[in-house]
Amino acid sequence: MASRDQFQRFIFEHSQVRGAWVQLDESFNEITRQAPYPESIRGLLGEALVASIVMSSSLKFEGTLSIQAQGEGPLRTLMAECSHDRKIRGLARFDEHAVSEESFHNLLGDGRMAITITPQQGNRYQGVVPRERDSLAGCIEEYFERSEQIPTSLFLFSSENGAAGLMLQRMPGATEQDDELWERVNHLARTVKAEELLELDSETLLHRLFHEETVRLFDPEMVAFHCSCSKERTLNALEAIGKDECYSILEEQGAIDMDCQFCHAHYCFDRNDIDHLFAGHTLH
Repeated sequence: MASRDQFQRFIFEHSQVRGAWVQLDESFNEITRQAPYPESIRGLLGEALVASIVMSSSLKFEGTLSIQAQGEGPLRTLMAECSHDRKIRGLARFDEHAVSEESFHNLLGDGRMAITITPQQGNRYQGVVPRERDSLAGCIEEYFERSEQIPTSLFLFSSENGAAGLMLQRMPGATEQDDELWERVNHLARTVKAEELLELDSETLLHRLFHEETVRLFDPEMVAFHCSCSKERTLNALEAIGKDECYSILEEQGAIDMDCQFCHAHYCFDRNDIDHLFAGHTLH
C-alpha cells in the first residue's frame, strides 16, 4: 500500500497562483504516540505539523522551519518542525488537569508564537506570528500577509488518525486575471470538508474543487517522522549547561541521564564522557 504521508505542490497554469497539499498518516501517529495527548492538543499538534510542511515548501536552502508557541493556558508549549527533505517532528507540553475541548486561543492563553528558519549554512531567522485570528490557520495567513506580503489561504484539519492541509498563495506580479482567479479558487477552496482533505488523494481532491481550472500537479514528496537527536547533539547541550553544573549532577547522581523530548531516545553519560567533553576547556 502506498504511503499516505505525502506533500505535493501544484500551480494554476499561466498564473501567479500556486498551492500545496499535505496528508499525514503514519508520521502523525508516530509523533502523537510519544505522549498521551488529549484530543484538542493532538488536533492542534497535527495542524501545526501540516502547517510546518506547507510553509517549509518555500525554503530555497537546506535546513528546517519550525512553528513554536509558548502559552500561559493549558497548552504551555507547541512545536512542529519540518526539514527541506520533508522530515517532521513535533511535541506539545500541557497541563493535563486543565485541558478541555478548548479553542485555539483558550488553549494557549496569553503567549507568543513564532516561525523559526534554521539553515544548515547561514544565520537563523525568527519571525513573530500574530495571534489576532481565532485559529492556527488564520494566524499563519496573517503572518504571510504581513511578513511576506503574500496573500495566503490555509485550510488545516486533524482527526484521531491523521492530519491534512491545503494552501493557496497569490504570488508577486499577479495580473488582473490572476486576481479574478484568486477570488474564484478561494471561493471553491472554502467549500472543502475535513473528510475530503483527510481521505481523498490529491488528484481527486483538486479535480473535485477546481475541475474548471487548469491545474498542474507536481510529483509527490514523501513525508516521514524523523528525530535529529544524537549523542553528539546531547553532549552539545550538556556543554551549554556548563562544566560546573555537569560535575555537580555527576556528584549527586553518578551519571547524567537525558531523554529526547521528541522521540524519547535515552542517553546516559558517565564521568569519562564528561571528562572527555570538557578536556581542553581548562585554562592553563
